[in-house]
Parts: sequence; C-alpha cells; structure tokens
Amino acid sequence: MSAAIEGTDDSVLRMTYLEAIVQAQIEELERDERVILMGEDIAVYGGGKLVARFDSSRIWSMPISETSFTGVGIGAAITGLRPIVDLNIASFMYLASDQIINQAAKLRFMTGGQIQVPIVFRCCMYYGAAIAAQHSDRPYPLFMNVPGLKIICPTSPADAKGLLKSAVRDNDPVLIFEDTKLWPVKGLVPANSDHLVPLGRADVKRVGDDVTVVAIAGAMRHALEAAKSLAEQGISAEVIDPRTLKPLDMETIIRSVAKTRRLVLVENAHRIANVSAEIAATICEEAFESLKKPIVRLSAPDVHVPFSPVLEAKLFPTKDDIVAGVRKICC
Repeated sequence: MSAAIEGTDDSVLRMTYLEAIVQAQIEELERDERVILMGEDIAVYGGGKLVARFDSSRIWSMPISETSFTGVGIGAAITGLRPIVDLNIASFMYLASDQIINQAAKLRFMTGGQIQVPIVFRCCMYYGAAIAAQHSDRPYPLFMNVPGLKIICPTSPADAKGLLKSAVRDNDPVLIFEDTKLWPVKGLVPANSDHLVPLGRADVKRVGDDVTVVAIAGAMRHALEAAKSLAEQGISAEVIDPRTLKPLDMETIIRSVAKTRRLVLVENAHRIANVSAEIAATICEEAFESLKKPIVRLSAPDVHVPFSPVLEAKLFPTKDDIVAGVRKICC
C-alpha cells in the first residue's frame, strides 16, 4: 500500500522510471523558458526525445569535462537560468564535486542570500553490471555531509517524475541519484503536468505492524519482495521509502518505529557513514525507548566494486538477506 500520489488528476499513464524522468524534463522545459538541459551523451541514455523536441538554445551537449560544464551550469543558474546538469554516471560526481560543494552549495550562504543557485544535478548509479570500481559507486552519502544541498533518490516512476519537477522548481541546488536498476520498472504516472512530490516527505510503500523496513533506491525492490515473503510467514513488515535523503523525513520513520518497535535498514551504499547510519543514530537519540530489539543494518561492505560479476553479486543486500535480517529480530 502506498500513500496517495501528490498532485494527481484522474488521468494516468503507464511508463517506465526512465520515461518518467524524460517526461518530467519535457514538461519543465515547456513550462519555463529558463530551464535548460546540459550534459554528456544526452541522446544516448533516454534523452533522444529531448534532443528532437528542443533546439540547441535549450539542450546543450557538453564535452566529457564534468568540472568545466558543471561550473558553466552553476554560472547559468546564478544569472537567472534553471539548469538541469546531466552528469551521467554517478562516479563522475567526484570530478564535479569541487564545483558542487565549494560553489553551488555555498554561494547562497556566503553572500547572505543575495545569490540563489537553482540547479539540478542528475546522475545515475550503475552497479551489478560489471563496469568495475571507477563506474559503480553509490556516492549519495558523501554529498549528504554538505550543507546547502538537497538530495533526492526516487524509487518509482511517479515519484521520479514528481520529485524531479519539484527539484527543477526549487531555488537551491538539488542532486538526484537515479538507480539504473529501477530505470525499466513500470508504474502508473499522473499525466498532470503539475504533478509534484514535495521534497523532504517520505512514503509508506507498504503498511505493517511487526517491523519497519527502510529501503533506499534499488534496495526498495528487494524490500517489497521480502515483505511479501514475510507476510506468508506471518510477519507484517512496514516498508518506507525516504524518497528525499536530505532533508530526511525522520518523523515518518520514528512514527513507524514507535508502532512496530523494530527497525531494519537496507541500502546498496557502503556501510560506513551511509544513510542507514544517520537514520540509526537519530532513532537512538530520539526514539530509543521504542525499540524492543537492536537495529539491523544491511548494506555493501567497505570494499570497492570488483569487475567480476560473481564477486560483485555478493556485495549488495538481497531479498533473502532482508528476510533473514527481519527474522533475526522478529522471531
């Protein structure tokens, strides 16, 4: 069971996660002439419709120089445009990080609010695809440590569209981390061009009473599959999708833990200082009395992603891992 989709009318379309991302960009480019899109290989990764629909004043195909064109995008935002900067593979965020952290995230603060930086950075998390360590990272926890940035990580087509549109309209820099394992996932998406999902609001994807499972990005698929399996075993799992990682909706998670008294956290980022660590720490600070059992954290170990598909497959939590983690504190 999922919370009602925000901003809907009676008209919905069935589309993939990636199609919803493209549709959101089309609608925002049409709605506001200040919106531009720049990045690498835009037409290769689902952006062919965008290139065909808009001219070169709105779609800027950039060279493979993430630091430079990220700086161009930030400058464009400062001067009144609302850029969407497509950095493609998430690991390329490291190359753009100086511009994102030292410029986009800090300029509003350092100018006393005189400068706004309304910019969106898109990146895609590729893993489980044998593309080795330099292309397989899930670096969203690193950017969560930076004041001034907002971070979204949708798991459904409807949320992908609604959150991206909200990000484009926001006056602060927003990073969207798309999990490529979710790109082909289909779902019903509101056709309404004003379908917006507010930043900073989690969604209860499945209601339950016995344990709270919070899943990030691609881990959501396994969490929902695990919840179905657990239901057959008589265990009712409540599955929560934070959707926005910063600001993080802890109220929804705390309310769920107060009901279920147990918490399992699942994500594919490395274990040290990840989102699960932040959630676990906050629960211990603000809702420790609700817990009947220790918190269970499932994530990737602190190792780089190997090229070998056999080795890589062992890194990330599976449905069976989640079931086992739940049973550890529920049985």
